[in-house]
Amino acid sequence: MTYSLQALVRTAQGKKSKSLLKQGLVPGIVYGHGESNRLVALKRVPFEKLFMTAGESSLVDLNIDEHPSVKVLIHEVQRHPLTGKIIHVDFYQVKMTEKITAEVPVIFDGEARAVKELGGVLVKTLDHVKVECLPQNLVHELHVDLGALNTFEDAIHVRDLRPPEGVKILIHAEDVIVKVQPPRTEEELKAELAEAPEAAAEAVPVVGKEGKEQEAEQEKETSKEAEKESGKKTGG
Repeated sequence: MTYSLQALVRTAQGKKSKSLLKQGLVPGIVYGHGESNRLVALKRVPFEKLFMTAGESSLVDLNIDEHPSVKVLIHEVQRHPLTGKIIHVDFYQVKMTEKITAEVPVIFDGEARAVKELGGVLVKTLDHVKVECLPQNLVHELHVDLGALNTFEDAIHVRDLRPPEGVKILIHAEDVIVKVQPPRTEEELKAELAEAPEAAAEAVPVVGKEGKEQEAEQEKETSKEAEKESGKKTGG
């Protein structure tokens, strides 16, 4: 699928660029290997819609004003820490003859028999994989068939992925992507519940025999001092 996005040349920089946000625009920058940085502004709503589907693993034709479009990847999206709204976007301009690296999401299809029939718990350890390829070979996502997980001994590894020709996966082939853990037994649940109050009890200091004796001595000393003070006041 081909994605296209319109952008404007941006002149406002630094604190001045914040005024764009009030106008429904998002400041951004375009950079790349051997390319000059270009400041841009994007309409918020069209960009958010595109980003939801394209993500960071799809080529985008970026049209900047009347200039010829350039091929870019959405490289980084910054969000406001409180509102979650997008406040800045980085685009990486690619060269179609140079290899790039990208994080490609893993999509889990189907249902694991070990979950459906054996009551296991699906454990996903990887949801993205790093790949290297020419820009035109970049895939938007890689799929995993959960139907291969029939028992608790089964696991799907990176080596089981089938990327298209020209796409090289850069993480270790033996890394586990997804597996199924057996359900906890009643005994395990009881043991876990029993450990909870024990752990809480360990956190509470317990006064032993020695501690009680020390407390008694302190009480005697306090009592003697109080009697002395009382005698002084009476004598005075």
